[in-house]
Amino acid sequence: MNKAEEYWRTNLRLVVGCLIVWFIVSFGAGILFHDVLDNIRIGGYKLGFWFAQQGSMYIFIALIFFYSIRMNKIDRKFGVEEEEGD
Repeated sequence: MNKAEEYWRTNLRLVVGCLIVWFIVSFGAGILFHDVLDNIRIGGYKLGFWFAQQGSMYIFIALIFFYSIRMNKIDRKFGVEEEEGD
């Protein structure tokens, strides 16, 4: 396998991993596991409601930072990082 194919395979693996986390948090915590999570309270609110309204947004923001950091490392590993401008 050449370097470009390995780069894209690594990139796609990262994207798929992030999409799986996104799906579990948005669909799983907000809809599928809502009843189970409602047995736990945070700040007076049921955890299922909290995830559906607020928690998922925090996870999504964390995913953006995680993707950015990991993608920069992958780019450096394969020598395709962006050059910083003046």
